[in-house]
Amino acid sequence: MDDGIKQNYEGKLRISILGGGYVGLVTAVCLAELGHRVDLVDIDKERCELINAGEPPIYESGLRELLSIHACRSLHAYASYDVIKGSDMTFICVGTPQGADGSSDLSMVSSACTSLGDSLKDKEEYHAVVVKSTVPPGTTEQLVIPSVLEHSGKEISEIGFAVNPEFLREGMAIYDFMNPDRIVIGSLEERAGDLVESVYRKINAPIVRTALTSAEMIKYASNAFLATKISYANEIGNICKRLGIDVYDVMKGIGLDHRIGPAFLNAGAGFGGSCLPKDLSALIALAEDLGEDPVLLRSVMSINERQPLRMVDLLSRRVGDLRGKKIAILGLSFKDNTDDVRESRSIDVINELILRGALVAAYDPRGSTSMKRILPDISYHPTAAEALRNADACLVMTEWPEFGLLDDEFNLMRSRVIIEGRRVLSCKDREGICW
Repeated sequence: MDDGIKQNYEGKLRISILGGGYVGLVTAVCLAELGHRVDLVDIDKERCELINAGEPPIYESGLRELLSIHACRSLHAYASYDVIKGSDMTFICVGTPQGADGSSDLSMVSSACTSLGDSLKDKEEYHAVVVKSTVPPGTTEQLVIPSVLEHSGKEISEIGFAVNPEFLREGMAIYDFMNPDRIVIGSLEERAGDLVESVYRKINAPIVRTALTSAEMIKYASNAFLATKISYANEIGNICKRLGIDVYDVMKGIGLDHRIGPAFLNAGAGFGGSCLPKDLSALIALAEDLGEDPVLLRSVMSINERQPLRMVDLLSRRVGDLRGKKIAILGLSFKDNTDDVRESRSIDVINELILRGALVAAYDPRGSTSMKRILPDISYHPTAAEALRNADACLVMTEWPEFGLLDDEFNLMRSRVIIEGRRVLSCKDREGICW
């Protein structure tokens, strides 16, 4: 270990981050908050300008406040890779979207590795490359390491490699980063793992040191298990509804078992977002490529795909033919406290309503702008009351706390038919998807 980096182990490190998206930007501001010097690299110049001006290009609770403190101080954004050679280590935080076959699209990871390797050609000091992007097990060994070494012209002894997966909940990402349940670090050799561990020295959390592939698999297995708990709760909820049982009482009862735990047992319309559906799909594809038959994982996905459509069937039983009926949709983001609509359950519901001839009036505190890019032909409203006015029915798709305060606003509807996909309402006359 060279003296410069060894000295930094007890002080601040200079860290470069590839990718200014959700994970990259949250990681950047939190590392700056921990006292490190952070250089964020993103090919989008406009995004870099916003970040340097203290304006987050995405919404996340607490992000604006931290960015306003550190932007152009301990955190700088660049549209060039040149800055990387001045850092001690680089976190790869680029996207790994779902491919057409369900597997992870690693094209952005591959491109980042090429550029990263080129930028390290003239660096003489040791450098650690850390994969924080969610990638299938084996990606670091089979793609990242060969690509970086090839394009840098260096030996494996000159560059260290590690995997440090993120476990961030949208809407709670800043808190989760600073207060993690555990910090997982997979490394090819101890030196790289030690350097990554030093990044988190101010955080009090268990450190799990593993091999590279184990760290990659921990992320996939964690998200698959959370998705399984949700689909399990929903399937039990569907059974409970037929029996007239409150599934929330049931889940409270089983969640107090320390072997099970209460998290992710809220029955409803299913899971969405940028992580659970994508990672579950990628794990299924990986298993199938290996010749395994992931029966449980496919069932979890199947339940989730069917679940929101049960709301439309319930709606039809309540109001009859949907053709020409005005249906208010409250909630477009996949969960509260975010503007992210990726894989939102409301998308499937709205598409089915359109297919059945309904007229959709939508409202979301933050997700409308994002949803307009996906569904431009429905009507969007500035308040819940405006969306509800003269509606024949209402479907609540997101657990925004403000929806729990609604009551008289539902009197603006032509008929007070209210169906919840998330248990958030406190008013009378509402019916749950599975309770």
